[in-house]
Amino acid sequence: MDKIKVVAFDADDTLWVNEPFFRVFEEDYFKLMSPYMEKKELKEKLFHLVIKNLPMYGYGTRGLSLSMIEGANLFSNGKVKASEIAQILEFGKRMLNNPIELLDGVVETLEYLQSKNYRLVVATKGDLLEQERKIEKSGLDQYFHHTEIVSEKKEAGYHKLLKHLDIEPDEFLMVGNSLKSDIVPVLNIGAHAYHVPFHSTWEHEMVDHEVEGDKFKELKSIREVMNYL
Repeated sequence: MDKIKVVAFDADDTLWVNEPFFRVFEEDYFKLMSPYMEKKELKEKLFHLVIKNLPMYGYGTRGLSLSMIEGANLFSNGKVKASEIAQILEFGKRMLNNPIELLDGVVETLEYLQSKNYRLVVATKGDLLEQERKIEKSGLDQYFHHTEIVSEKKEAGYHKLLKHLDIEPDEFLMVGNSLKSDIVPVLNIGAHAYHVPFHSTWEHEMVDHEVEGDKFKELKSIREVMNYL
């Protein structure tokens, strides 16, 4: 760990609360659409529609809202009302205006790492404007040397980030809550990755195999990062 120069953090559900707000958004949608379809079927069909639309809409509130509106027409066989579409849009606007709730230990950890002269980076995926607004509202931008917002987190993207930062994989540590996005691709390029699980994780971000290796650690809290750096 003496070689680490850059510590990167995922944003949603690593630095602040995010997933529970999406679940509330979905529950409101299911309730609104309940006259047309049972919740279990709605949930399954919406998930598959969102995944199908990811290459076009990407991640984030606006992409989900578009899929919900498309789904409203499909799931109701074209019977959805204009007022119900308007309500979905209001759900989305409320989601975008949610306050930022920093997770416990985040500020303490960032201040410690900054005092140790690590370069700190935000490496997150999602809608550019939405993520920029969250970072600004969080008040955490003062700690970060660089912010990287991408449409998808894969090996090629991490290679590009390391090239931009002018560091080798062994000098990079990623901290995040998603095994699929924050951990596995980072380990695959030979860098370090610490997993900090969040109590609620989107099904799409799960992996179906165990993750291990000498450059991997699973932590109970973001504060534990300070135990190793």
